[in-house]
Amino acid sequence: MGDEWTAIAKVYDPLKAGSIDGTDDRPHDRGVQRAMLAKYKPRKAQLDGDPDCTLFVSRLNPDTDERSLLKAFQKYGDIVTVTVVRDIVTGFSKCYGFVEFKKEKSAIRARQDAHEDVVDERVLFVDWEFSRSLPGWVPRRLGGGFGGQKESGQLRFGGRDRPFKKPINLHHKSSYQPRDVRGYADNEDRHKHRDRYDEGRRDKDRYQSRDRDKDRERDSRDKDRERDSYRDRGRERDKDKD
Repeated sequence: MGDEWTAIAKVYDPLKAGSIDGTDDRPHDRGVQRAMLAKYKPRKAQLDGDPDCTLFVSRLNPDTDERSLLKAFQKYGDIVTVTVVRDIVTGFSKCYGFVEFKKEKSAIRARQDAHEDVVDERVLFVDWEFSRSLPGWVPRRLGGGFGGQKESGQLRFGGRDRPFKKPINLHHKSSYQPRDVRGYADNEDRHKHRDRYDEGRRDKDRYQSRDRDKDRERDSRDKDRERDSYRDRGRERDKDKD
């Protein structure tokens, strides 16, 4: 990535999208592997307008329809088409859609101002339609996309929702090394592990020895108290006899 690092991806790379800072050199999860092997082509029947004037709108209320979206976006400029994507079998909304404007400046304004607006009690996510505008794009259903939920364990970075975090070292090199069956990279790694183990054992023995000394001192004090108490009782008995 070097000096050309950006928080927002200019080209979609599934491997980098699976990394919080875009520096991974191995797939983070199986979804990334699937996206790397995918050969995606956008559906012309679904999107055939100007990609520079088309916005992706998601996190819709299941009841939100084209009329509701039109009402929410028409204040930004003339609209060509509004589409809510639906399941081909059930006809239910998939909770995302597309809005195509007549002019690019209207789309730019809507992307800026309509993002996180509330429609039908849902907070909208608004961004560009990437299937035709972002080179290398792979949608979420094929393991790619941007964003995602933490619970899924398959977050995708480099987009508006989750931009890349700046790497600590922009000239990052992989720290991965092949390891043997015990998890050691080489003999030096093995010796370091042994040294840490020996040092840990010494510390443990030292603490155990210290604890034993404390126990001995405590036992000695208890015996002294018991002996003194016995002597005091003996003196009291002698006084009573006198």
